[in-house]
Amino acid sequence: MEPVSDAHIAFGREVRRRREAKKWSQEELSRRAHMHLSYIGQTERGQRNISLTSILRLAEALDTPPEKLVAATGSAGK
Repeated sequence: MEPVSDAHIAFGREVRRRREAKKWSQEELSRRAHMHLSYIGQTERGQRNISLTSILRLAEALDTPPEKLVAATGSAGK
């Protein structure tokens, strides 16, 4: 599966950065966000065109405002 766009890659890196800051495995994040483990991995690699619902779930699990996750994409998608 190929990356969707630079913005998706940047988003995935931010999710990974925040997950690792909490010293969580992908499995732990998937449990807390109620998402499949493979979906977490694909998201972190920028291989998912992630939905708003998924962004909100990840933000809640990571205890961060969703706009902080999205802001990490900056102008990557332009």
